Amino acid sequence: MAMDDEIRTAERAVWEALKAGDAGADAASLAADFLGVYPSGFADRDAHAGQLADGPTVAAYRIGEEHLMPLGPDHMLYAYRADFQRPAGGWEAMLVSSVWRREGAGWINVFSQDTPLALTG
Repeated sequence: MAMDDEIRTAERAVWEALKAGDAGADAASLAADFLGVYPSGFADRDAHAGQLADGPTVAAYRIGEEHLMPLGPDHMLYAYRADFQRPAGGWEAMLVSSVWRREGAGWINVFSQDTPLALTG
């Protein structure tokens, strides 16, 4: 599998964990020193996985407008637009920037920043 496809697959695993409400799978995708930057503030791995304590936070999602940028031999920036629906309904959109680090044969998410977008029409 090409590196770009590996990163896409790894990022979608995070979204699938949010959709399934699987805090263990979510935490397994994030580095121990993970840092999230969100409109609500900073989050570490425990806070990111902790959002699933009451179940799924996402009912459906679409990823588009993808940009992949190598940051060296073992790091990759993956930026994209995510359109997603909350379990209670209603769609939201944001721009996401994630930095992934190669660990062994796989990838681990070390940083993520979400920028909300206003939906029109």
